[in-house]
Amino acid sequence: MKWSLVIWLVAQGMMVLAQEKPTTPVNEQQLEMQAERDEGVTDDDSQWQQLEYLQKHPLNLNAASENDLKNLRLLTDLQISNFLLYRNLLGPLLHVNELQAVPAWDVPSIKRLLPYVTVSDQKNIVENLGERFKNGEQTLLLRLAQTVSTSGEAAKTTQSYLGSAAALMVRYKYNYKNLLQFGITGDKDAGEQFFKGTQKNGFDFYSFHFFARKLGIIQSLAIGDFTVGFGQGLIQWQGMAFKKSAEVLAVKRQGAPLQPYNSAGEYNFHRGIGVTLQKKDLQFTAFGSFRKLNTNLVSDSFLNSPEYISSIITTGYHRTLAELNDRNNVQCITTGAALKLANSRSHIGINAVQYQLSKPLQPSGRAYDQYAINGRNWSNYSVDYSYTFRNMHVYGEMAVDKLLNRAIINGLLASLDPKVDLAIVYRNINSRYQSLFSNAFTENSLPVNENGCYAGLSIRPVACWKLDVYMDVFRFPWLKYQVNAPSDGHEYLVQLAYMPNKYLEMYTRFRQETKSINETDSLPGISPIVPVTRLNWRTHINFRLNKTIELRSRVETVWYARSSKQKETGFLFYTDIYVKPAFKPWFFNARAQYVETDNYNSRIYAFENTVLYNFSIPPLFNKAFRYIINVNYRLTHRTVMQQSRNLNCLFSLSVAQTLYPSGTSIESASTLSEAYNRLDAKLQIILTRH
Repeated sequence: MKWSLVIWLVAQGMMVLAQEKPTTPVNEQQLEMQAERDEGVTDDDSQWQQLEYLQKHPLNLNAASENDLKNLRLLTDLQISNFLLYRNLLGPLLHVNELQAVPAWDVPSIKRLLPYVTVSDQKNIVENLGERFKNGEQTLLLRLAQTVSTSGEAAKTTQSYLGSAAALMVRYKYNYKNLLQFGITGDKDAGEQFFKGTQKNGFDFYSFHFFARKLGIIQSLAIGDFTVGFGQGLIQWQGMAFKKSAEVLAVKRQGAPLQPYNSAGEYNFHRGIGVTLQKKDLQFTAFGSFRKLNTNLVSDSFLNSPEYISSIITTGYHRTLAELNDRNNVQCITTGAALKLANSRSHIGINAVQYQLSKPLQPSGRAYDQYAINGRNWSNYSVDYSYTFRNMHVYGEMAVDKLLNRAIINGLLASLDPKVDLAIVYRNINSRYQSLFSNAFTENSLPVNENGCYAGLSIRPVACWKLDVYMDVFRFPWLKYQVNAPSDGHEYLVQLAYMPNKYLEMYTRFRQETKSINETDSLPGISPIVPVTRLNWRTHINFRLNKTIELRSRVETVWYARSSKQKETGFLFYTDIYVKPAFKPWFFNARAQYVETDNYNSRIYAFENTVLYNFSIPPLFNKAFRYIINVNYRLTHRTVMQQSRNLNCLFSLSVAQTLYPSGTSIESASTLSEAYNRLDAKLQIILTRH
């Protein structure tokens, strides 16, 4: 009977699930919305590395564990749970199109997954650690980036840096089927010294990692740099995790407790040793970390008081004497553990994290900072759970900090109909609750001082059409930065997508957000708060002319209003062309872009491809024309020397420049304007040996 089902699904799905290799990260829209919310871009490219590796070494769905599927970050927990139940009930899959028979699995989700998975017979896992050091993939990445030309004010700033304007990155990585990987990363930011001055050892930042999986009872072993993720991020989550986006069902934190770290970011990771042990349904994770943090140290010389930490610095820049004085000046010892009991339908876990700093943290004294972490020691504890019943998945985490301040997140994922999926997230985080290295599904960048409820709905009414909607209502019980009173807000998004075939994909999206901020034009004293509303309307089209050429175009308009006095508008248009000839070693893409906004408040963010594993999402504002050109050339075993058949080499060059019309006045956000008014060039070489 199963063979009959598979034959029918294969016949129905041959055209529907036509597979195309993606050219950009699948989370492009999520990255754009994160940049807009945090006004910054993550340095963590671990997911991009993982997906690029899986394109060459697909994950076998018949052997994939729950953690393997979660680490993809392409599926909801309801889809993962239903897939595991389907496989346990009916046995190994016979064809990838059989995925259409799994409850809660829709065609867009399957198409997104196909480039990274395969279906084949199960093979025995090589548990001998020594055997894994053979026949793995070795990758060496060399990247050089530099601002070739810039405006006068930015040039003066650059001249004040101790080092050269070039940014350098070197990364070596060995990977054997994701069962064993190790490597080293060296990174120098623009303006930092290199093999001179304070950087006698070359790079400003070095990172080493050794990570092994599935060694008998040892599920994961991490030595060196790694990230930790517990529960739903209320007490600890260092890996990549997104908040609200057009992926309205992507609301749950997913992934194994320990993950290897080899990115260039210099803050959000641990350095030490960690292990996850698993015996049947019981899993135990423990880790210990010792590393140094960059902080602002303050002391009162008049009172002869000891130094204390006024703030922790997360940028990783060490370009000036002032920045070097803050470098690695505080020791941080972190320990943590998690105990988890799980079966195919549910789990419950207990988590704990403790920190010890060599210098005490002390709040700034500002009213909004009244409940910030105070002292040398801090700790957080939580209980997390999940349960799947038919087409419904509930989950959550309840946490407390050292002072027993509480934080709660509860969520629901449900498939109401084969064409309708629902996500609900409720959070209640006390204004006094505090944590380090945390990242939950909240409006704030950190889980603190927030109550709210989110609801998302994904509807596929007919073939080729998809409607995604979310609504989020939130309140901040205490003061915030630039908000001198308790406040509230709301946000909603509506996106309609049309995908009639593999050649055309388009969507239009409307998003509105209202929050409060201090009034800048008020009389002396405490500023009252006023509502700020931001509306975005975007239309985006991808059109594949043939197997070689793809065109992408976007139009976006933004309206910004601060009370009834300050109103701004913005407009963006760009067109991309991607050219990738079959059986040719070269491929390239280019963009022509025009932006016009009234000011920085009406800025627009747009994802920009550069070189592999690297991207930018600059704030686009004022009136300007911008172009981007990326050229790639790949040498394979067909073109390199005969004795190096397994060696591949990818050369990449990226150039981007912004051109302002003559006479354009740039007055607000001058620092960001100068950073935007420049020509950036990046050269990258990736050597891969199989």
